[in-house]
Amino acid sequence: MELQSQTKGESKGFYKLSMMQRLGFGSGDLAQNLIYQTISMYLLIFYTNVFGIPAATAAVMFLIVRLIDVVWDPIVGAFVDKHNPKMGKYRSYLILGGIPLTGFAILCFWNGFSGSLLYAYITYVGMSMLYTLVNVPYGALNASLTRDTDEITKLTAARMFLANLGGLAVAYGIPIIVKTLSPDGKINSPESGNAWFITMTIYALAGLALLIFCYTQTKERVVMDDKDMALVKVSDLWTEFKRNRPLRVLAFFFVTAFAMMAIGNSAGSYYMIYNVHAPDMLPYFMALGSIPAFIFMPLVPAIKRAIGKKQMFYVFLSIAIIGMAILYVVSVVPLLKTQVWLVLTAQFIKSTGVIVATGYMWALVPEVISYGEHTTGKRISGIVNALTGIFFKAGMALGGVVPGFVLAFVGFDEKNAVSQSPLTEQGILWLVAVIPAILLIVAMFIISKYELEDDVIDKINMEIEARQ
Repeated sequence: MELQSQTKGESKGFYKLSMMQRLGFGSGDLAQNLIYQTISMYLLIFYTNVFGIPAATAAVMFLIVRLIDVVWDPIVGAFVDKHNPKMGKYRSYLILGGIPLTGFAILCFWNGFSGSLLYAYITYVGMSMLYTLVNVPYGALNASLTRDTDEITKLTAARMFLANLGGLAVAYGIPIIVKTLSPDGKINSPESGNAWFITMTIYALAGLALLIFCYTQTKERVVMDDKDMALVKVSDLWTEFKRNRPLRVLAFFFVTAFAMMAIGNSAGSYYMIYNVHAPDMLPYFMALGSIPAFIFMPLVPAIKRAIGKKQMFYVFLSIAIIGMAILYVVSVVPLLKTQVWLVLTAQFIKSTGVIVATGYMWALVPEVISYGEHTTGKRISGIVNALTGIFFKAGMALGGVVPGFVLAFVGFDEKNAVSQSPLTEQGILWLVAVIPAILLIVAMFIISKYELEDDVIDKINMEIEARQ
């Protein structure tokens, strides 16, 4: 195991991280959210209302891109595990993948080939493949910094705090900037094309600067032996999936959690424009998807110590479901529907539960990596992160596919920038509240099967280090 010298009071492999190291690592997720959250929240409405692609056609494209990821992600995972570039085993890809990712993200929101399905495919496929080239090594970097579960919890809290800062910048800032730059003051009209392009350029370049900062503040300290690198192959992904039960549980949790988030995020713009008829409040509604992070993510380590990680998942998933139920009731009762503050309150409650539950799940990835290392002797962080990436993107795919098909089914009229039929409004409401709530119930059942409690994973990590 390639390890640097320890500071006083540290056990081998159980490294303590400084606040700057935590912030530096977390800035990588902030950077990726500036790019990918923009794609997740706004690419569908850009395609349907600005670029000129029918909703069902966009849904098919989202599905095809995710199928490509199923093949591409394990290739990337095996590649990064098998190689050790001079710039860093995992962190080097923050630069090598980050630069072209920035370019393709900008091109996704360029309206120069308006209506061209071929152009949309080329730019979206390219963006997605390059995102994998950054995200998989970045996820593996997490597990290479330390084995200490308390440090990983703090690292994850800092990471998700910054990730949600990126989400807030996207959710609140994007609609305001696009609306300000758009000639007609709308975000969902063909005339807003240049405004989208300029806005994405600003966000993508800021993301690249943050990826560079992340690179400078991180260094791998717990990685695979050179002799094991040579043995890594793509098929390890499926082998590890079959023999690592905690990994399977986490993978399926990723699918449901990210599907829930992506479906709700994709539908949020439609909901505020067509159901609530308050497009000016869209930035506030979307921002409330991130604001609870700044209140609750710093408290996660203390909450976990007080009630345990499983109970923490149950509590906050339940809070999210309650928020969605309130959102549904507010939206179907005519007297309440006009009270935008109730909509925003329900969104805050929902987001509080979603942010803590889905934010902490990233702390479980190093645990399943250590579990696999304990049973096989190989620490294949890239492979494991590629696998979680496949399921993460499968959930994101549902976030694009399900809204696209539901909108097509309920007769969404992309040419109407003001109103839709009652059936269409009902379909949008299902996307915002009902379908995500169902997915959260499934997620709660899945996480109940996770078996790596803190005392178990601490024992596993100590036994691994004792072998070295």
